[in-house]
Amino acid sequence: MKIAVIGLGSMGKRRIRLIRELYPDIILVGVDNRTDRRQEVENHFGVPCCENLNQAGGDVDCVFVCTSPLSHHSIIKDALSHGCHVFTELNLVADGYEENMRLAASKGLVLFLSSTFFYREEIRYLHSQVRPAQRWNYIYHIGQYLPDWHPWERYQDFFLGDKRTNGCREILAIELPWIIDTFGDVSKITVASDKLTGLAIDYQDNYMIQLQHDGGNKGCLIVDVVSPCAVRNLEIYSENAFFSWNGTPESLKAYNPSVKKVETVSLQERTEHMDGYRTFVVENAYKNEIRAFFSVLLEGKPAPYGFEQDMKILKLIDSIGA
Repeated sequence: MKIAVIGLGSMGKRRIRLIRELYPDIILVGVDNRTDRRQEVENHFGVPCCENLNQAGGDVDCVFVCTSPLSHHSIIKDALSHGCHVFTELNLVADGYEENMRLAASKGLVLFLSSTFFYREEIRYLHSQVRPAQRWNYIYHIGQYLPDWHPWERYQDFFLGDKRTNGCREILAIELPWIIDTFGDVSKITVASDKLTGLAIDYQDNYMIQLQHDGGNKGCLIVDVVSPCAVRNLEIYSENAFFSWNGTPESLKAYNPSVKKVETVSLQERTEHMDGYRTFVVENAYKNEIRAFFSVLLEGKPAPYGFEQDMKILKLIDSIGA
């Protein structure tokens, strides 16, 4: 099997490294229009690189789309037109969704959308504990000062500085899929937002969102690109039940009613991190996600998340104003 990874920034390099680690027999080729990125991947990984998919050869089976989100729809269309299965990172906008879904279906090709938190062991655990027989409340704050997201480049040159693909929108696109899958569809939403920073961005930099879910669950979701300390703080509670998580496997805790204490939950998966990223960016989930893609491709297993669900999430984010 031959895979083309399109977009050789930080995420493209991560995908190359993990695919090689998980499936060493797969042939990889890198695609990017930047000479410096191609040279870096060739030198560091020994992966041949080219400027576009046409130069990658006619025997490419799959494409991993790791470019900036606004370019995704045209790259996905091109890959599908070449007869390639597609794994794409978060799109953040619904440009070309319906056209590309029809094209993939007509050609019998897999169109797989990343939603990495579905593959976090902590999220899987919390999902299993939020029993539908009870009603639940949650408080969740996710934030980090925008210039610190990718300190190796100017935030004005990064897609998170663009209003259509801004940092708050990306956080919501990452978090809302698993939140809705766990707590239910949103029945009512209230939003307060403004701009706290002097950053050179033309979008609101913080949101306080109250969500009511079908069935009676409700939550407060706080999202920002303001906090000077990278934060991911979650609390979930109901009668005789309490869970907390600060974004790292070792921070997952649960209330034990038999001893009336909050105790650390030990998961079995050995945690892996990538240098240069915050401690709550765990490599395991990215590995699990790649495995899931190949399970869909080779075994016909259903994906937990896809373009149809994402269209609904993006409409919800639009209603929030992010």
